[in-house]
Amino acid sequence: MADTDLDDTGLLSDRIRNALTDAISSGELAPGTMLDEQQLAARYGASRTPVREALRQLATSGMVEVRPRRGVIVRHVTSDEVMDMFETMAELEATCVRLATYRITPLERSRLLRIHEASEAAVETGDVDGYDALNREFHEAIYRAAHNDFLAEQTMAVRTRLNAFRRIQLRQARRLSVSRAEHDAVMRAIAQGDGDEAARRMRAHMLNAASALDSYIAQQDLALGTPAPFAKP
Repeated sequence: MADTDLDDTGLLSDRIRNALTDAISSGELAPGTMLDEQQLAARYGASRTPVREALRQLATSGMVEVRPRRGVIVRHVTSDEVMDMFETMAELEATCVRLATYRITPLERSRLLRIHEASEAAVETGDVDGYDALNREFHEAIYRAAHNDFLAEQTMAVRTRLNAFRRIQLRQARRLSVSRAEHDAVMRAIAQGDGDEAARRMRAHMLNAASALDSYIAQQDLALGTPAPFAKP
């Protein structure tokens, strides 16, 4: 398969994953709903390969579960479980940005700034998909700038679990602009060479994301009159 075909498949699987994430978070796909690859392929006008990859990513995040002889079902995720992951992520990211403040190279700093500047257009147009992609790039650039491969590996592992939930919180009212403002505060602390302040800002950023997710889910619950997808056990 040509590289362009692989890229197209990856982009399509990302779009399907995002669509399923939104459907689950909105309550359209309730916990316990079975997800059939063939039906999803028809729904999104795709082959089963990108659908299978999208489901694999959602299984990694814990939003769906693969059960023997039953296929893939939407998983009931408790808010406590998600908040625990956000809390862990906040500490890992705070450590990454503290180290990155002292170890970032001029080239890495330039790239981080370019990503941050590019996100402004996504905020202005309310482009959740565009901001979500740039948000991942922003955080991953910080992991690399910490120059600690083991820390970056562990942080990415937890981030992979949280990717879908981090996307959902971006739909909370004004979250795109607030998230970018929080990134800006992190950037200023890095520029000032204050690792402790950068870590504090990053920790607050992640905990604010958790709060935004909680608020969004509550709003959806009230609007739809259905149980929240992520509820207290």
